[in-house]
Amino acid sequence: MSNLHFALDGAWRVFLASLILGAGLPVLFGLGIRSLASGGEAPAGVPARITAYLLFAVVVLGVLLGLTFIVATGFGKALSFEHIFPTIVAKH
Repeated sequence: MSNLHFALDGAWRVFLASLILGAGLPVLFGLGIRSLASGGEAPAGVPARITAYLLFAVVVLGVLLGLTFIVATGFGKALSFEHIFPTIVAKH
């Protein structure tokens, strides 16, 4: 029964990561476009343009992180999140 628990736990983590990275970034980009199209203020009273730019910045950071991961593994390195910022380290 513990194998089933491990399998379901792993499947849940993969599902969550794919939801965040696979659908989350396009959704944030779409919300940024919609915020620019509205032109006025966001519901929290923040100007829509600032909200859009913040959403675009999150999307760009996600894409850059993905590219960094791809480049690091291509050079035989790994991406470490030991500190606050991701760093490229040698594989163990």
